[in-house]
Amino acid sequence: MLSGLHARFAARFSRSEPRARALTYMAGLIAPLERKNGWTLAERAGEGHPIGMQRLLAEADWDADGVRDDVRDFVVGTIGAKDGILIGDDTGFLKKGSRSAGVQRQYTGTAGRTENSQIGTFLAYASAKGRALIDRELYLPASWTDDRERCRTAGVPDDVPFATKNEHFRWMLQRAIDAGVPFAWVTADEAYGQVKHLRVWLEQRGVGYVLATRVNDTVITTGWREVRVDELVGALPRQAWKRLSGGRGSHGERVYDWARVAIRPMWEDGVGHWVLARRSVSDPTEIAHYVCFGPVATRLKDLVKVAAARWAIEESFQVAKNECGLDHYQVRRYDAWYRHITLAMAALAALTAIRANELEKGAAD
Repeated sequence: MLSGLHARFAARFSRSEPRARALTYMAGLIAPLERKNGWTLAERAGEGHPIGMQRLLAEADWDADGVRDDVRDFVVGTIGAKDGILIGDDTGFLKKGSRSAGVQRQYTGTAGRTENSQIGTFLAYASAKGRALIDRELYLPASWTDDRERCRTAGVPDDVPFATKNEHFRWMLQRAIDAGVPFAWVTADEAYGQVKHLRVWLEQRGVGYVLATRVNDTVITTGWREVRVDELVGALPRQAWKRLSGGRGSHGERVYDWARVAIRPMWEDGVGHWVLARRSVSDPTEIAHYVCFGPVATRLKDLVKVAAARWAIEESFQVAKNECGLDHYQVRRYDAWYRHITLAMAALAALTAIRANELEKGAAD
């Protein structure tokens, strides 16, 4: 499977040596190594030094964005479905020092606190057949983009601007739309969902979404009132809540109480807008809120399925870091980060294809 995926993007390399090394690199990323860096990958390949692996990331002539596109197309060909879901999120990479592109003390969910780290924003694709990462961007804080000399030292091109993680999300969604990726919904956590202009951007493109948002976010009700989402949900009658499963997780079925309420006084033909709420069964005071847009015939259980699918990107991060060395790199340059991350995403895509194939065989039996 890995060789087949590698053959898809072989033409992205101008020379045979880095082309072959890319396959060796990916094979090392999915090998049972405790750490997957230049030294360990070189040793596994029978090489006495990491220079070749380092050159692959830092100097060799190949198109990392082209490989990204080929990996995305491979994922679509493997697990693509018309009801697929695109999921956005970011993850942190803890680093030492101050020279790695984009590094600074910043909050990262990886550590659950502010740490010296890089932040990558990602787009995942999920369907009933599996899930995988299909796009990536490195977040550059203003402390970097305001210092172009520092950027040049780390290999950041002069034309790379400051961009928020939300802007990264839109870039990645647009690339997926332009590439014809089959999907029906978009979802993300509240860091993205609370941004109203993202919701407008999706609606303008007719893209259905279920986006988590903060309790103090406001919406316009069918009665032309601006109301906080928690107040709107708090006024729902007891019978509005339905106990539903969002699917199986690592600890079994993800069962919550769910409710929705229609919003917006003037709906466009054929589409609807809702606030969706998820309430803990064990602690009814624990409520998560979502804003939703989609076909008017969308059922509550359809919105629940999309909301629950957000965990697919968390699981993708976990597998990519634990099994594909996503966070094991030792590079500082901007372009080298993209190259390692892209090859790690390719390795994850190969594992996704293997597991999807096994699932299909199991279903056939």
